Amino acid sequence: MEITAAQLAAMVQGEVVGNPEAKINNFAKIEEGREGCLSFLANQKYTHYIYSTQSSVVLVRKDFVPEEAVSATLVKVDDPYATIATLLNFVNAQIPAKQGRENPCYITDGALVPDSCYVGAFAYVGANARVGEHTQIYPQVYIGDDVVIGDNVIIYSGVKIYRGCCIGNNCIIHSGAVIGADGFGFAPVNGEYEKIAQIGNVVLEDNVEVGANTTIDRATMGSTIIRRGVKLDNLIQVAHNVEIGENTVMAAQVGVAGSTKIGKHNMVGGQVGFAGHIHIGDNCNFGAQSGVPNSVGDGKTLLGTPAIDSREFAKMFIYSKNLAALNKQVAELKKKLEENK
Repeated sequence: MEITAAQLAAMVQGEVVGNPEAKINNFAKIEEGREGCLSFLANQKYTHYIYSTQSSVVLVRKDFVPEEAVSATLVKVDDPYATIATLLNFVNAQIPAKQGRENPCYITDGALVPDSCYVGAFAYVGANARVGEHTQIYPQVYIGDDVVIGDNVIIYSGVKIYRGCCIGNNCIIHSGAVIGADGFGFAPVNGEYEKIAQIGNVVLEDNVEVGANTTIDRATMGSTIIRRGVKLDNLIQVAHNVEIGENTVMAAQVGVAGSTKIGKHNMVGGQVGFAGHIHIGDNCNFGAQSGVPNSVGDGKTLLGTPAIDSREFAKMFIYSKNLAALNKQVAELKKKLEENK
């Protein structure tokens, strides 16, 4: 599909600066642009690429003013990142959804899988499982007994959903994810560790996305709950009885220990670790590799291990950089004092 810059601007309520007849038929990063491609500029660190990009059209903010000549046609919009996301989603939606049932697959007697669903080869659906309309179950997926899955869910190859877990509408679960494995519960008895049965489940509310090889453990009792709109990256570990609040996002390799409650609209960087049995407020930001041992209130921005306020962390970082020079000064002062004795 090929459109002009003018047609694009009409679609996204943008303003054309340059050639309105410039044609685009593909997407490219601004630094890798080529003729016929659409790129975008949302991060100031990439501004210098706009003067050399070979892309035909670039989405920019409405207040962008170039400091030198730009060969690409610009389309000015309120938010280039949000606009490109909408366009990419539109293009992705044109890919036909898979349909039908491939053989061999196994759907246990008593399971409900509507005809509108896709079930890939070697997928397994357990007893009394309930799957909603238009859900796609890719090859080699395991869905355990009594699992409930909503409408328009995408479950990619190799996902394992253990018994009794509940998946809401419009969720996406990527390959290798495990939903509902046992929580890490053991009681010390006579110098050994006796397993504590994990009889709860996992609940994913609507519009949750779970990255590849992420694991979410079932509750000891009750539910491990991932609230509406949460987005989890790859390789995340969520322990038993954790609750993650609405529209919280977590980058790769985050670990959340058991029974911790995390609030709404939090942003969590990669490799952050949360201790167990703590409470995290709403609208917090955690820098990558932060270690969070204690409860945190609303609206905090924390860095470091143990995690502290970002401004305090910045001061400590500056002080630590100067330690070598400070140590040298102290040594010189000590030497002078000894010489003056």
